[in-house]
Amino acid sequence: MNRPVMLAATLAVTASLAGCVTNVEGGNPDGWEAIEPAAVPEIAAMVPESVKNDGTLAVGSNPPFAPFEFKDSEGNIIGVEMDLGRAVASVMGLEFQPVEQDFAMILPAVDAGTVDAGMSGFTDNEERRQNYDFVNFLYAGIQWAQQPGSNIDPANPCGLTVAVQRTTVSETDDVRPKNEECIANGEDPITILSYDTSDNAALALLVGRADALSADSPVTAWAVNRSDGELEMVGDMFAAAPYGFAVQKDSELGPAMAAAMQHLIETGEYQRILAQWSIEDGLLDEALINEQAVQQPVEAQL
Repeated sequence: MNRPVMLAATLAVTASLAGCVTNVEGGNPDGWEAIEPAAVPEIAAMVPESVKNDGTLAVGSNPPFAPFEFKDSEGNIIGVEMDLGRAVASVMGLEFQPVEQDFAMILPAVDAGTVDAGMSGFTDNEERRQNYDFVNFLYAGIQWAQQPGSNIDPANPCGLTVAVQRTTVSETDDVRPKNEECIANGEDPITILSYDTSDNAALALLVGRADALSADSPVTAWAVNRSDGELEMVGDMFAAAPYGFAVQKDSELGPAMAAAMQHLIETGEYQRILAQWSIEDGLLDEALINEQAVQQPVEAQL
């Protein structure tokens, strides 16, 4: 991943602090273990032939978006969303294959069929549902962060410099509409620093280039928790919405993945995967597609 040239000299100085936001992390959390359940024949039978034929579930992902997807010290894409995706693939009798892509290119790749699904922290919203289905896996919202003592108010951001990841809901649904409101009211505009990755956005706040960070709440929490006290969350989480695995609209793959997710929920493996990444809020009680319950063909085999 390319870093802004202006930050290059700063990285050496802040290396001990930037572990929360660099593309390469050390690895999985302490106590982590792989959870790859056995295939369930009834669910495997639901997988469309186009996916079943090569035996893999290929998914587009754009690390780093910790804790959902990022690279370990060996360059492998890991994270809670990768763990969930691998478990879903396993229940469907498939091998899991993450494919690194630019975030903006993942949904077009799903359209084109070059990947089977998008797994990169996609917020399931009405606009995206017009063209894709989303197999939901978690509810989360937008959370701001600041340097300690900065006294930032996310509800009154006019005149601030705010870092975001490009094309995420923090940019499109949070900061840019607030900037338009600032301008319409004759107040100072927001300076929006849009980055290709969430780590660069968080790093901009860490080194003082930005006044605040707007990101999905688990991403902000991850950065804050790993900053050794150099960052803190500010304000309440807002605009709660579901995350989802993106698949082609009305495809047969969506119900198959939802059935696999239901199996993971009923066996407790879904909860175990999230708990390994310290995620205990926003969990689903049942599998959903576009926030709607789906009829399950079989019960999970407990």
